[in-house]
Amino acid sequence: MQITLAKTAGFCFGVNRAVNMLYDLVEKGVDVCTLGPIIHNPQVIDDLERKGVNILASIEDARKDKKVVIRTHGVERSVLEYCESNALNFIDATCPFVKKIHKIVRENSSADLPVLIAGDKKHPEVVGIKSYCAGKCFVFNSCEELDEIFKNNDFNPEKPFIVVSQTTFSTKEWKKCVKNINLHYTNAIIFDTICNATEERQAEALLLSKKNDMMIIIGGRTSSNTAKLKAVCEPNCPTYLIETAEELLDIAFCDVQSIGVTAGASTPDSIIKEVIKTMSEKFENANTINMEETGFEQMLEESLNNMSSDQNVVGTVVGFTATEIQVEIAGRKHTGYVSFDEYSDDPSADPKAELKVGDEIKLRIMKTNDVEGTIKLSKRLYDRGAIWESIEADDTIHTGMVTGIVGDNKGVFVQSGAIKVFIPASLAKMRRSDSLEDLLKTEVEYKIIEVNKQRRKVVGSIREVAAAKRQEIVDAFWANITEGAVYTGTVRSLTNYGAFVDLGGVDGMVHISELSWQRIKHPSEVVKVGDTIEVYVKELDRENKKISLGYKKIEDNPWEILKRDYPVDSEVECKIVSLTSFGAFAQIIPGVDGLIHISQIAYKHIGTPAEVLKVGEIVKAKIMEIDFDKKRVSLSIKALLEPPVIEEETVEEVAESPVEEVVEEAASEETAEAPVE
Repeated sequence: MQITLAKTAGFCFGVNRAVNMLYDLVEKGVDVCTLGPIIHNPQVIDDLERKGVNILASIEDARKDKKVVIRTHGVERSVLEYCESNALNFIDATCPFVKKIHKIVRENSSADLPVLIAGDKKHPEVVGIKSYCAGKCFVFNSCEELDEIFKNNDFNPEKPFIVVSQTTFSTKEWKKCVKNINLHYTNAIIFDTICNATEERQAEALLLSKKNDMMIIIGGRTSSNTAKLKAVCEPNCPTYLIETAEELLDIAFCDVQSIGVTAGASTPDSIIKEVIKTMSEKFENANTINMEETGFEQMLEESLNNMSSDQNVVGTVVGFTATEIQVEIAGRKHTGYVSFDEYSDDPSADPKAELKVGDEIKLRIMKTNDVEGTIKLSKRLYDRGAIWESIEADDTIHTGMVTGIVGDNKGVFVQSGAIKVFIPASLAKMRRSDSLEDLLKTEVEYKIIEVNKQRRKVVGSIREVAAAKRQEIVDAFWANITEGAVYTGTVRSLTNYGAFVDLGGVDGMVHISELSWQRIKHPSEVVKVGDTIEVYVKELDRENKKISLGYKKIEDNPWEILKRDYPVDSEVECKIVSLTSFGAFAQIIPGVDGLIHISQIAYKHIGTPAEVLKVGEIVKAKIMEIDFDKKRVSLSIKALLEPPVIEEETVEEVAESPVEEVVEEAASEETAEAPVE
């Protein structure tokens, strides 16, 4: 039997922060209560209640002599305003990732800019997010619910709206919803607010479920992220959600050779350890991997108050706890601890994945406690000091992760190892219209252009690297492009006179006249921004680097279709589109109109075409003549009618008419006939 424990199992950053905060207050003897359960885990809640932590159902129940801790999921805006206006003693333990969503919605929504929230409408996190919306807001939990919102509400494809998500929303469902939105609403402003830890946890759970015969999910049944972990795994193997190790007795493990184990963000390490231990005892030959030998008992970080000498030392890794790396320092009797927060400035760094027992790491002493015989150490501070000694502004290309946006879109922060680099907005984007939000959580290349070691400030440029790479692409493109070449490109922008198409780093323009054989008023009638279209090069201006593109194809030319499908003497159904004194114009096919001369409408004499025809009427006519050079078609309704029987009296009357009148009338009709343009 093989048991594999997910590396991402257990407390996430936000939950760990809130729980540690609460336990620290309890240990200090503070009379504390929480507004709602601090996290969705009944075992943690029970333990806190045993320690005297009460749960308030409503903020109105709070007393000023007790400290109130706001839960990790956050609360409605009115609750915080109540706390402040009533001078309550409170601590806001809302997860920073949730607070970020509050800020996005508060700063971007308005009465005219609605907000769409992906999540569970009854979840306290979503309820809190809604309270920060300035105008209309809608909540959807699936792509189907999103379609219903669009169907039942007035969403204009040309008007923007805000889209955010619950931090624990399904990443798979989120991608489907975003694709749906982008397909129909190109002006939507989308913020990916799913927590990094949630994405990683779901991705690892999916991988484990595909590799193992069974999955065990540990966590509270009311926890949103735990429920989503179960949903991710269920399609791939039998999956069970348990809260405690005792529930393993209800599971049949027959013919199971491998088990994957993960846990929700609100699951304490002590419960995870108990489940693993119980399973290992049940299967005597069990081989548990990814399980830390030193266990998960230690939930709180020791607070060491004595100042250190900032000395640099080398430590040997001897083990891990839930929140720390245990190290031995040569020549010292003190036990060394490196908290995960002090491991790296890179928020994505995982010490458990990067280190193993026996590894040596360079550290800086932060605090020592001679009474308890412990030393608090930092790898982060050591790395910072080392890198500041070597960092210089040069042409070296560096890589880093964009971790945040500065102020009101003033720039971005890029984490590169132990250094946080500031990149101004003007040096982060290639185009002014580009969004800084699109850079968040992406890896970028940049150059360092300014270093201030005294102020510990580094300024970089993404644009400089991107511009150099783009120039290489442009040069290669112009070296190979020829007139007539066919490309598949993406519509980048539209103007009144045409569409600009990205051919792979270089833009070309399709003039509005080249978009359709029919007359159109705006390019958006044919293409939309983001469309992938096939174009061909009509003309090149190498000196000015301009490319004229063609889009409409010869086989789509309505006159070619007419030549192929509608020869002379064909009978056609056509639609009257306009009337004149000398005849009627009728559409044969879109793009081709023909003239039915007044003399070809009926055998009887009519004063004007309007006497027998009206615009919009469908009539049958015969094609009498086609002039492809002048783009003219002559039609006749009369040619399809039975000629009337002429009585002898009528013949005599016609014979008696002056010859000059007959000739003059015919000449007048011929002069009145106008060709179709």
